[in-house]
Parts: sequence; C-alpha cells; structure tokens
Amino acid sequence: MSPSTGVHPLRALWAMMIGLFLIVVDSTVFAVANPVLKQELGVDYGSALWVTSGYLLAFSALLLVGGRLGDRFGPKHIYLLGLAIFGSASVWCGVSSSLESLTVARVAQGAGAALLVPQIFTTITRAFPSERRGMAMSVWGATTGLGLFAGPILGGLLLGGLGWQWIFFINAPIGAVGFVLASLFVPALAGRRLDFDLLGVLLSGAGICLIVYGLQEGQNAQWSAWIWLTILGGL
Repeated sequence: MSPSTGVHPLRALWAMMIGLFLIVVDSTVFAVANPVLKQELGVDYGSALWVTSGYLLAFSALLLVGGRLGDRFGPKHIYLLGLAIFGSASVWCGVSSSLESLTVARVAQGAGAALLVPQIFTTITRAFPSERRGMAMSVWGATTGLGLFAGPILGGLLLGGLGWQWIFFINAPIGAVGFVLASLFVPALAGRRLDFDLLGVLLSGAGICLIVYGLQEGQNAQWSAWIWLTILGGL
C-alpha cells in the first residue's frame, strides 16, 4: 500500500491497463478491415483510410489537453471520462451505416483515448514510490507491445467470424469492466488549480493536426508541394 495515497498502486495500475490495452488495439485493429469497409460502404481506399486517420488525428491533437485536464481535475476523473467516451463511441462505430458517421465516431474515440492516456503516467508518478516506477513503466510497455501485436490478429478473427462491426462492439463490455475496476482501485488523486491556456490549446492542437495530417496523406498525395506546406505550417 502506498503511504501517500492509502491504496494499493498495483491494483490501480492493472485496472488502468485495461483502458490502455483497448486504445492501443484500436489504433491498429481496423487496418485489416479497410478492404471490407471499402466494399460494404462503397467508398474508395483513400476515404476508408480516414476511419483510421480520424482516430489518430483526434488522439494526437488532444493528448496535451488530456494531460492538462488531469492535472486540473484529478487523473481518476478524467481517466473515467475518457474511458466512458471511448466505450460509447465504440458502440457508435459499430452501429454506423455510413462512412461519415463512422469517421466522426472514430474521432470521438480518439478524443476519449487522448483523455485517458496521460492519466496513466500521472497515476504511476504519484501513486508509486520512485524505486518502483520502473516496474510500473515496464507493465505499461508490455501492455502497449501486446496491444500492438494483438490488434491485427484480433481484427482478423472478428472480421472473419462476426463482421467489422464487432471490432468496435467488443470494446463496450471490456471497457465497462475496466470502468468498474478503475472506479474501485484507482486513487482519487487531487487536482491542482492551474490556469488553462485556451490559445495554447488551439495552437498546439492545430499544429499537431497539420503535421499528422501531412504525414498521413503524404503518400496518397505523392508528397506534393501542398503536403510539405501543411507539415511546415504545423511546425
């Protein structure tokens, strides 16, 4: 038990690993479904790719915001909010019947993930004594590696057996379990009264979006001049 928080930090860590595993898997799981999605929704490959790109754009652009909100309101509350948004958006993805609806739902998923991830690092830093943080980070690294490895495999199994919708539906029950465990075991660490730099949020979000967009679309656009201008604008 951590003397500073009065909780068992390992329980908190393993509870939060469920959320981490879900979002890492979701960053790769849909790659195998792109050909099926293209056929079922009648869209071209470039349009289908935005289902993945929208998730990554929202995640990267809002990651700094998620960290700041956790500092302000406490990591547990923002983690639970992020996991709830992610799980709800997963169901939205599964019931989507158009590419536009699916893409917006994926953006919402990315926003939930961006709220969730920074809170794991904050909790590790504040709940674990310094001599045990290396062990906690190794659990984080192993979970990330397992999620990256499992994503395409899990996607292929679900795609072949149940359809692409279940790539998203499966997140809901797992996320619900993770939400309950995090509610029970993650310590309610206090937030701090910090100013929220709205202009900085807008500038950093826009900059990261432009860079990620340029990198995502560069190959499709054959690295034309406007792609390099987009990346330069982001920088």
